[in-house]
Amino acid sequence: MAREFQRGHKAKISDLTPGTDLYVGVQIAAPGLTFDISCFGLDANEQLSDDRYFIFFNQPKSPEESVQLLGAQSGDTESFRVTLDRIPANIHKLSFTATIDGAGQMSQVGPGYIRIVAGGEEVVRYAFTGSEFSTERAVMLGDFYLKDVWRFAAVGQGFDGGLDALLKNFGGEVAEEQPAAQQPQGAAPSFAPPPQATAPPAFGAPAAPQMPQAPQPAPSFGAPPAPAPAPAPAHNPQMHAAPTIAAPMTPPGGTVPPPPPAPSPYGQPPQQPQYGQVPGQVPGQLPGQVPPGAPSPYGQQAPSPYGQQQPAGMPQGVPQAGAGLQAALQPYRETPTGQRWTPQNQQLMRVDLTMGGTPVLARQGSMVMYQGKVDFSYKGAGFAGRIVGNATGQEMQLMRCSGRGQVFLAENGAHLHTIELQGDGICVSAENVLAFDETLQHEVRRIEGHGIPGGALFTMMFHGTGTVVVKTHGVPVVLPVTPTTFADCNAVVAWSAASQVILSSQVRLRRNAYPGHSGETVNLQFRGAPGNFIVVQPYEV
Repeated sequence: MAREFQRGHKAKISDLTPGTDLYVGVQIAAPGLTFDISCFGLDANEQLSDDRYFIFFNQPKSPEESVQLLGAQSGDTESFRVTLDRIPANIHKLSFTATIDGAGQMSQVGPGYIRIVAGGEEVVRYAFTGSEFSTERAVMLGDFYLKDVWRFAAVGQGFDGGLDALLKNFGGEVAEEQPAAQQPQGAAPSFAPPPQATAPPAFGAPAAPQMPQAPQPAPSFGAPPAPAPAPAPAHNPQMHAAPTIAAPMTPPGGTVPPPPPAPSPYGQPPQQPQYGQVPGQVPGQLPGQVPPGAPSPYGQQAPSPYGQQQPAGMPQGVPQAGAGLQAALQPYRETPTGQRWTPQNQQLMRVDLTMGGTPVLARQGSMVMYQGKVDFSYKGAGFAGRIVGNATGQEMQLMRCSGRGQVFLAENGAHLHTIELQGDGICVSAENVLAFDETLQHEVRRIEGHGIPGGALFTMMFHGTGTVVVKTHGVPVVLPVTPTTFADCNAVVAWSAASQVILSSQVRLRRNAYPGHSGETVNLQFRGAPGNFIVVQPYEV
């Protein structure tokens, strides 16, 4: 029986089916609207670095045919064949999207779904409705993504703009329209039958393609019907996916030589604006800037995006909008990826509460901004929890973030890292925890010690399914656990819960008899089977 996913749910493909030859069906419809359903093959940076892996009506398959567009069949608006073990190593994600061709909004769509069929049986389905969206014209439905193994995530993230905007978001470009008509597409290749001779067909479309077929619960093996020729609509430009380079463009008519500097208002001396000058920068530090005592930078002549000077007579303090300003702001814009947790940069994390439908527990005071309808409430640990936290030093002052919206979290410029748990566990000191999903279970764990009387340390252990955000001072390093792995207890951030950890003391009575020591008297020793790890930061607490 198929598993019903909600927005934000994830699972390993191996937990859904042992097969790697999969059928992906998408059903989406709305009165009077036409949809383009595509698949983007993205690299490790979630960019479309190779335009041959943009699978849509004009390019129905990848070079090695690991992803193929099959057309409408078995009740699906569009369908794909995905062979995971044939996907090249440079492709780390397959993002299935739907965009409106023409005017309309995603709030108009009726009940739809994206489903996965393996071996003739539907194994997972993510259903959605138009009430989950508003003015968006595109939606990212689901992803196959590689994280050690292939996994599937139900995304359901709306995206402003149509296919053009979605393509640019993945690092591609939009080409000019081509008047040439699209050549008719040939029949889809036949699929090999499954190893079991008695098993029912497991992929493709039913036989007798000449007769219309009633919707079936899962496509069967065999040669699928030849899809009708797909003429290229005149209003749909062909897409290309060369990486987009954010750089100033040449203005129409060529670059205009800068005119002589206009007299600066308010009696300021004429000056050449510095390109890329940051608003609010202290004057008098670089040549050409306003000397000390002059008005603030917002009263200066704004730099031109093309190296031109601002036209004479334009009032100061009016920012000049255009491609130059957009190019300057582009590297700092919000980064939507369709995931529940999205790093905006090394020090800022965004969590989308609408995905997954579960609240988030975050350190009090870590919210820097939020969008939407979000409720913040105090999360107490209870009387027993406070006693344990005070006694062990592992007390966490938390707030509960719930509702529908996006919350941005940060603390003191620390580097933030997301750790996704899939039923496993990790030990993290409470000092290094910024936020985590409320679905995770956490408890205080004691580290046994020896070498010092009653020596012991404590840490927090998280286990279950969800994400924990860990903060570090600087960029950490992850090391494997070996029989001779030792680490300073003030520099260790986290370690795998399966590791055995004990205190290792280097205190010697003879050493204490003399003044001075190395300062490294108490360390943590790690032991465990291969696959265990520790995370160390370049900083001692």
